[in-house]
Amino acid sequence: MPSPLPITASTVCCALGDTRAQLLDALLAGRSGLRAPSMALPFQTAVGEIAGDFEPLPSDLHAWDTRQTRLAAHLLRDLTPDLARVRARWGDKRIGLFIGTSTAGILHSEAAHAAWLETGKLPVDYDFAKQHAYDGVLTVLRHLTGIAGPGYVVSTACSSSAKVLAAAKRLIEADIIDAAVVGGIDTLCQTTLRGFHGLGVLSQTPCRPFGAGRDGISIGEGGALLLVERQGDARALLLSVGESSDAHHVSAPHPEGIGAELAMQFALDLAGLQPDAVGHINAHGTATPLNDAAEGAAISRLFGSDVPVISTKGYVGHLLGAAGAIEAVIGMLVLEEGFIPASLGVTPQDPEIAIHVPAQLLRQRCTTVLSNSFAFGGNNTCVALGAP
Repeated sequence: MPSPLPITASTVCCALGDTRAQLLDALLAGRSGLRAPSMALPFQTAVGEIAGDFEPLPSDLHAWDTRQTRLAAHLLRDLTPDLARVRARWGDKRIGLFIGTSTAGILHSEAAHAAWLETGKLPVDYDFAKQHAYDGVLTVLRHLTGIAGPGYVVSTACSSSAKVLAAAKRLIEADIIDAAVVGGIDTLCQTTLRGFHGLGVLSQTPCRPFGAGRDGISIGEGGALLLVERQGDARALLLSVGESSDAHHVSAPHPEGIGAELAMQFALDLAGLQPDAVGHINAHGTATPLNDAAEGAAISRLFGSDVPVISTKGYVGHLLGAAGAIEAVIGMLVLEEGFIPASLGVTPQDPEIAIHVPAQLLRQRCTTVLSNSFAFGGNNTCVALGAP
């Protein structure tokens, strides 16, 4: 049985703040970060938007300068002391870098396209290969951290930054690396918001996971980075990552949640756990009628109706490629601080979903939590985290 791996540090930025302390404060207070978007849209919705912009990249990285890469550099701020320690301990070539994203630099390309429509020319400093492409954020993070080990970007839509935790665990267990920086970063853009609106699954108001009459998702932006090591002082333990792919439909989940159940069962099996060992589940919980019903059915079959299940998308929105990473950080906070946040918007709960979704904050300690991230195409991931 593979050993648990210590997660020794993490950093986060989202609509609720740009530190773990600010995120924790909002979760304890039951305060949502969902608001009307600042960008012009031909429809009404609520988003988890980060106010303002971030510092530009250093001059030698100007060619990669986008909102996504600026956010990546911003996230490194609180991780700098830990990175220095890890580099000194393991060496740059024994540290991996695995990042999940869905939108990458689409926002920057949208601005370039708008300029082309207005002037007939693309901006002189626009570089599709560096600013739009998925690997731009990897280049920036490599440069800023000095990490020289294996690295790649995962883009499996909404499971992207949960799957990078599996990548780190596999490569550490294979003795290819000794540590890894993993996470996810996504920013709001017109393409995503209009796309989900076109699918008919974007709510006009803040989303209501597992609530009766829920009508769709709220999109958010942000990112999180986590430091996973072979050995170290753990803030939480990465027990396992369960993965499945049911390929039921290009965008809709399997109605019985078969892929979701498999991912959760694999996470339990890989960690050597029984269902009753799990004290809390952070559900994918997008607040679409189909997703919540399917996930609820899968959880009910595997865990029954007692384990507290919440979705934190009512706080920050659905961060797409960054959702898995930020929800892993929230799972760490739950383990460290001894609480389970209220699931915002659940009242009244859908009576057809037979699981326990607390509408109020619970003060209780857990030793094991699961964090679900399910994506288009039936790409399912379940991260199991444990208390040190």
